[in-house]
Amino acid sequence: MKDIVQTLTTEAQSWLAALLTTSGLLQLTVVVVAVIAAISINAAYGRYVAVRLGASEKRGFGRVTLRGTLRLVFPLSMLLTVVIGSALLQAFEQPTGLLEIFAPLLLSLALVRIVVYVLRRSFAPSPAMRAWEGIIGTTVWVIVAMHLLGWLPALIDVMDSLGMQVGEVRVSVLSVANLVIAIGGFMLAAGWLSSIIEHRLRKSPHISVSMRVGLSKFTKLILFTVAGLIALDSVGIDLTALSIFGGALGVGLGFGLQRIASNFVSGFILLFDRSIRPGDVITVGDRFGWVQSLRARYVVVRDRDGVETLIPNENLITSEVTNWSFTDRQVRVKIEVQISYNDNPEEAMQIMVDAATSQPRVLSDPEPQARLIGFGDNGINLQLRIWIKDPQAGVASVRSDINLLVWNAFNEKGITFPFPQRDVHIVSSTEAAFD
Repeated sequence: MKDIVQTLTTEAQSWLAALLTTSGLLQLTVVVVAVIAAISINAAYGRYVAVRLGASEKRGFGRVTLRGTLRLVFPLSMLLTVVIGSALLQAFEQPTGLLEIFAPLLLSLALVRIVVYVLRRSFAPSPAMRAWEGIIGTTVWVIVAMHLLGWLPALIDVMDSLGMQVGEVRVSVLSVANLVIAIGGFMLAAGWLSSIIEHRLRKSPHISVSMRVGLSKFTKLILFTVAGLIALDSVGIDLTALSIFGGALGVGLGFGLQRIASNFVSGFILLFDRSIRPGDVITVGDRFGWVQSLRARYVVVRDRDGVETLIPNENLITSEVTNWSFTDRQVRVKIEVQISYNDNPEEAMQIMVDAATSQPRVLSDPEPQARLIGFGDNGINLQLRIWIKDPQAGVASVRSDINLLVWNAFNEKGITFPFPQRDVHIVSSTEAAFD
């Protein structure tokens, strides 16, 4: 450990001594000028790209290319400035050994940034992915830079020396770093593959929406599980011992996370039996709406008020669910109307059918029908039966529109709506006593 620290100290002192010379200060000045020039050029190009992207509404290869070049402008413009400065110093017979180190460093920075950007574009866009792009890119470039400078072996030795013995296994900073890098790399590869598969499934016209979601989730689960196992095996962790520990942990979690596991399994059942699909109109309890998305733990149902309800998958398996669009989206709506006994029911029924026919949401096949369904205490009970194919647009709204048309038409034709009627018989006290 002391030898490693001594080596790093000696290396740092030699670098400092080289920088404090006249040639070193001149080269440092070139680097500072290159940084300032690169920042200015990058800012100007960033404004240009923002204007181009704002003026264009197309989302294609051109936008991706413009955003990708933003990652290259800073290192390449700095590299160009360093090359020009190095040529000027050589013209005045000044050493440029320090500047020659910056060429591979800046080229590796440009390469790392563009590779990480391409990988990030393979995933679904999100703020977290943009943040991880910077973290991963910086980490990889630091490792490459230390390798180019020859510092990486010494750093590896220092990390390996910092550790402790845990049973028969020695845990060091290096082994932990290797584990993190392995897991991150394999998980990144698994996520990239799952994104490609999901994109392929989304473009396939022969697979239903629910099946696409189910296959996508199942693929992610398998890929990430395999990636985790491969990562653990690659750093020398015994998977046999891990399986014993995982079995004990699974029993414990089985009791504590029973409902979560039930919702997770129920989600796969819903996806593969296709009883509920994205876009279906359903009623669960007193909640009516259409399915926005199927998640691993819950289903998002949006009602006509714009309120999104998260219903656990288990509830959709164990309770009664009305799916208004399971076979098709045609739904029959019944509208009850009562008229007076003094009115003609056939005329009223025709008016009701005409009112329904004039509504654009009412289907002509099956055609609207009116029925006399009974004789009530106060009037004749009529029922209008119509079919619509867009229940997600609201059932109450079409019922309200038809009721309003029927009301106006009845008023024009003199058809009345009966009021509750009761006959009251008054019996005198003498008659009551006689009876």
